Amino acid sequence: MTTSDDSKYQPGEPPTAPEGAIISPDTLRSNRIPPGQSRTPKWPVLDAFGTPKMPAADRWRLKVFGLVAKPYELTLAEFQALPRVKVFADFHCVTRWSRLSNVWEGVSTKYLLERAGILPEAKYVVCHGYDNGWTTNLPLSDFLADDALLTDLHDGEPISPDHGGPVRGMVPQLYAWKSAKWICGIELLPHDQAGYWERGGYHMRGDPWVEERFRDDNW
Repeated sequence: MTTSDDSKYQPGEPPTAPEGAIISPDTLRSNRIPPGQSRTPKWPVLDAFGTPKMPAADRWRLKVFGLVAKPYELTLAEFQALPRVKVFADFHCVTRWSRLSNVWEGVSTKYLLERAGILPEAKYVVCHGYDNGWTTNLPLSDFLADDALLTDLHDGEPISPDHGGPVRGMVPQLYAWKSAKWICGIELLPHDQAGYWERGGYHMRGDPWVEERFRDDNW
């Protein structure tokens, strides 16, 4: 399902990074557009099932569980009260468009997992979404990148439901399907476990700079 959010149109050249933001390393490349991609000034809306009916704000929950020493659960108010970061990053969709110079605000994935206590055997992450049990998988090292976060603000505004609000994942150095919309859970595992799109043939990692769009049949 694809539509476009005209309120997020970027006229002219991509904006520069705001003061104090974490700078995603891919924004420092001389050519910021990965192979097979083209820049769009829009912010298209894509998802597997359409925007889900979300719980009321006071019933929203985020669970951190699996191979952690101290599993925990957060309400939306508790999440928003945690120490916050701002990240300047590009956004690359596997459907071949890129939106440059996004500013995301929220809570660092490192902070969320360090609070839980990562067990030594944890090597992979599965992010769970509110939309029909949707999941996506990532190497733990990618999920813990300095520019990765769970975000509730985009370019200074609350993330709309169509774009994954109230809170979505954001792992800017991988294709955007790895940045789980409507996130409700972070699970740590000892092994890789294919998520929704990965079970359909999408790549298990998804690095846009080497066009990891689809996996081979040997996985």
